[in-house]
Amino acid sequence: MRILAAAMKSANPQTIVIASPHNLRLRRHIGVVTAENSSGRVVEGRREIKMRAKCDSELAEKLALGGEEAGLPVVAANYGVLEGPLSDIAMDWGTMIPLWFFLKGNRLKSRVVIVTPSREIPLEQNVEFGRVIGNLAQEEKKRIAFVASADQAHRHLKSGPYGFDPRAEQYDKRVVDAIRRGALEEIKGYDPAFVDGARPDSLWQMAMLVGVLSTTPMKGELVSYQVPTYYGMLCASYLPV
Repeated sequence: MRILAAAMKSANPQTIVIASPHNLRLRRHIGVVTAENSSGRVVEGRREIKMRAKCDSELAEKLALGGEEAGLPVVAANYGVLEGPLSDIAMDWGTMIPLWFFLKGNRLKSRVVIVTPSREIPLEQNVEFGRVIGNLAQEEKKRIAFVASADQAHRHLKSGPYGFDPRAEQYDKRVVDAIRRGALEEIKGYDPAFVDGARPDSLWQMAMLVGVLSTTPMKGELVSYQVPTYYGMLCASYLPV
């Protein structure tokens, strides 16, 4: 994450669009957070981190509209009030952990747009929304970064909360191999039963990344892959060529 944070600092984006599996869970709909702020906290034992970020609500509105115009099931979501300090949606851990490195660690002032994929719609619709993100990034006169935040398969250990399944290791190996070969689009062909057996959180955010990559030529690099506990963790960077 520190390697990725260094790359983010160098890019110095004005806005970071981050796709998280742990924010809005909208049945059969892709979510776009249009609130002006996002804040939250993560507690692990006696340790705690807190964070608050300003959101790029203008870009979020454009993303939501672009998704609707593309015929996708997109919902724009705010919380509290329409605008101002009380327009503040909860920042989930899938959003906060990357941003802790990218913003806090670098002291960057990038604004944020949180988007949430849907697991109940055809995977290709998440890919298509990624194309909406990529095309909008091309049109905007600002530097925009996209982050696909997620852990990989969650069934590496029998003692884990989801139990053990050999497909977890197989899934993670296929993703690692696809990144190394520059063939991430292969994830679109994964069998749903295979994915369900591996229990990843990553497929749908990576599908959005596939859509982004279809609009902007980038070179991918696997930074790390580890299985520290019952789930796999992978970091990769994609930079324009």
